[in-house]
Amino acid sequence: LDGMTLYNPFHSIGLFSVFDTDIMRNADVYTGGFSAEYGGRISSVMDITTRDGNKNALRGKIGGSTFGAKLLLEGPVFKAKEVGGGSSSFIISAKHSYLEQSSKLLYEYIDEEGLPFNYTDVYGKMSFNGSNGSKLNLFGFSFNDNVKYRAVSDLKWNATGAGSNFVLVPQGSPVLVEGNFSYSKYEISLEEENREPRSSAIDGFNLGLNFTYFLLKDEIKYGVEVLGFATDFKYFNDAGRK
Repeated sequence: LDGMTLYNPFHSIGLFSVFDTDIMRNADVYTGGFSAEYGGRISSVMDITTRDGNKNALRGKIGGSTFGAKLLLEGPVFKAKEVGGGSSSFIISAKHSYLEQSSKLLYEYIDEEGLPFNYTDVYGKMSFNGSNGSKLNLFGFSFNDNVKYRAVSDLKWNATGAGSNFVLVPQGSPVLVEGNFSYSKYEISLEEENREPRSSAIDGFNLGLNFTYFLLKDEIKYGVEVLGFATDFKYFNDAGRK
């Protein structure tokens, strides 16, 4: 997502992803082979890019359903003083589920106590655009999922992250420079009745610098990427040893 690694893009209920389609600019899905820029991946790749906020006026959107509600807010931080001039904008998206409460009224035939699925997703982005085409983006997210199976188990996970990317257009040069840096963390825990809780976590960073050299009608792309991650596990066996 905008160069950040997401370790779980779907909520436990199975019907919703963490992505808000209202802020997506494009989505590239690679189910098999993919280019060197996705090196190190051993399965499919889903590359999501978000759009910039409105650069001219403050805009908003509110939506709701029997599952949950969402809010979108976007607008300029400072407007361009002239056509093609520098500008800045922001966009914020938030989603929240109230299915556990609404299901007691609307889906009583499924479970009179309600469906125990809850989630909250927040994503924010600021974009700074230069008059020569250069650009800087700052963004961050917080995705939370919580499932409470009454008298059986509770499953919850939290994903957070922040990062930036930029595009640099040097004047008089045929080279386009792009870079990104981001950090993300994913934590998941399971608490079962009459058993010790279990949890695991993974966090990591990625740093990349890419160059595109334009040669007549052709282009040459090259770059470097650095990845790092750490894991943490808490578990138990039948003998009770952790």
